[in-house]
Amino acid sequence: MGNRLLSALFASAALVATGGLAEAKTVVHVMHQGDPGWVKAYGDVAARFEAANPDVDIEMIYAPHDAYNEKFSAAVMAKQLPDIMELDAPFLANYVWSGYLQPVKPLIDKDLLDDMTDSNIAQGTYPIDKDLYAIGLTDSSVVLYGNKKYLEAIGARIPKSVDDAWTREEFEGYLEKLSKLEGVKWPIDTFRGYGIKTEWITYAYGPLLESAGCDLIDRKTWKATGTLDGEACVKALTMMQDWVKKGWVVPTSSGTNQFYAEGQPAALAMGGHWFYAEASAAMKDNIVVMPLPKIGDKGVSPNGTWIWGISATSENPEIAGKFLSFLLKDKEYREYAKTQSAYPGLKSFAAGSPLYAEGGPLAVAFEQASKTAIARPPHPAYPTITSAFMQAVDKIFNSGDAQEALTAAAKKIDEDIEDNAGYPPFDEQQ
Repeated sequence: MGNRLLSALFASAALVATGGLAEAKTVVHVMHQGDPGWVKAYGDVAARFEAANPDVDIEMIYAPHDAYNEKFSAAVMAKQLPDIMELDAPFLANYVWSGYLQPVKPLIDKDLLDDMTDSNIAQGTYPIDKDLYAIGLTDSSVVLYGNKKYLEAIGARIPKSVDDAWTREEFEGYLEKLSKLEGVKWPIDTFRGYGIKTEWITYAYGPLLESAGCDLIDRKTWKATGTLDGEACVKALTMMQDWVKKGWVVPTSSGTNQFYAEGQPAALAMGGHWFYAEASAAMKDNIVVMPLPKIGDKGVSPNGTWIWGISATSENPEIAGKFLSFLLKDKEYREYAKTQSAYPGLKSFAAGSPLYAEGGPLAVAFEQASKTAIARPPHPAYPTITSAFMQAVDKIFNSGDAQEALTAAAKKIDEDIEDNAGYPPFDEQQ
């Protein structure tokens, strides 16, 4: 195996000589993100693939999670796209529209394609041609975690399914009661500590706002003005700003683990499915998993995660597809994913994940996928949409005027779409 952790961009040679021998290996470059555990898991799979395919060298290119898009843009500018790239699902439309990805159906083993959940298919599908451009072992969701001891102390109702999620009145009532409960420093951790360099704000807060009747953009006209800065969004963001002003939300400066930190100072946590592994290990039976609250007439939850695509410029797409198929079937990779409470995107993986089966501790998270999950706007302007929205939320949470911040964000989004002539053929969807 070659250098697995290149921190810089790679040399573009497709073939390399080995050990002075005449025999040459085909090199497949794989760009990815992930914490150290996932990085090791990917590297181990690459080693096993190389052992089974001694004529192939897999070069793993690591890019930090919060700088991934900048690294990818640098690769685009240098015309050095990897053969395989990990991508955050809501950015797929932009990457396909820009010509960076190719359809993967002809390249991935058919049994894997048949194994995909509907949500997994949705996150990898380009809305214009309905073709599949990426695939993953996993999908994702966000749930409401609760400290059982604190919830029982205030007499809170604990929902058992998506259908009986807390209403806004219940949610805010419990936050107020928790704020006065001894031992609770903050009623809820919304993971403000993730900052605005990741997708967290759009991914996790967007569904609460959509539940309240808001959306980031009108999904028929693809105009943000009149929607993102409309009355429903202003009211919803003002509601969340009020939670912050009352001191109910863990501040950015306090990090991202106050729910299960020493003394358990946060009573609730609006966290991703990946949060469960660490939180349950620390809290044992004192953790409960609930659906996201229903702020308005309907419940909404997020989906979409980091999935794998093959670049349009790959000189070895068949081998790239062979490696991805190998990765997604690899038993040890799947076992590691289970330890991280990975959210199933393949039916066979779901069948082997007792966390998400009926009666499992994360069953309600999997229930959300079929009942309340709504994807982020699948539009080429998504990078601008999410960036503008996250900056607006950050201003509002720091006491900025909600109407003013959202109007500025909507204007920025519409200007980007206009500057790109409506991103044809998306303009024809109106």
